[in-house]
Amino acid sequence: MTSNAQVGSVSEARGPAPVSVLVVEDDATIRRAVQLALERYGYRVAVAADGLSGLEAFRAGAHDLLILDVMLPELDGIGLCHRIREESPVPVLMMSARGDALDVVAGLEAGADDYVIKPVDTAVMVARIRALLRRATFRPEAEEGPAAGKSGRADHILVFGDLSVDTLGMEVRRAGETVSLTPTELRLLLEFAAAPGSVLDRRRLLRDVWDYGWEGDTRVVDLCVLRLRKKIGSGRIETVRGFGYKLVRG
Repeated sequence: MTSNAQVGSVSEARGPAPVSVLVVEDDATIRRAVQLALERYGYRVAVAADGLSGLEAFRAGAHDLLILDVMLPELDGIGLCHRIREESPVPVLMMSARGDALDVVAGLEAGADDYVIKPVDTAVMVARIRALLRRATFRPEAEEGPAAGKSGRADHILVFGDLSVDTLGMEVRRAGETVSLTPTELRLLLEFAAAPGSVLDRRRLLRDVWDYGWEGDTRVVDLCVLRLRKKIGSGRIETVRGFGYKLVRG
């Protein structure tokens, strides 16, 4: 664990309770280093040393964010992320000891929102955590104007074929059925819905959805789009080869 920059090492919490983070890591030295680093930034940190214990800790407590190592005994981080995604949209940050593409892809396909490579720079990890928490609490500003448009629908309900997006209630429905999205998937869909028919390139999405102020891995975007397509319909988001993606209007 390294710390090349001190990014406001004061309590992140200004409300009645600090943000709760669950760290699941089998290496005791790394686990303790991550715990101490996050506690210095004001987070409340719970830890677990293997996948099954991590699953029990997740179910036993109300955690705001999870940090999962990929290589865990009993139940690996990929399997643990799958199990968590069956129960909750809680933000998940994966840690990998290698920059191995297979690790990264597997973690993101399992439903993780982002990842970091060990040894982890404290400033980078905290920045990723802050971005994930902002997405988890994101609420678009209410639009001005009348409560209903000409169609009779509320202005904040956007309709694309059988897909409807309530930007105030933060609810997505497909053919009348509620679609369960993670905060990152919802934020991504809202970006597309704000500019239907327009091509959004991966770098813009990394900046606006993942809140990256630096160069990021565009695989994060591609795999989140893939997950989103599975939930809202494969033809709803179109790939524009060499440029990016766009939301199909009709």
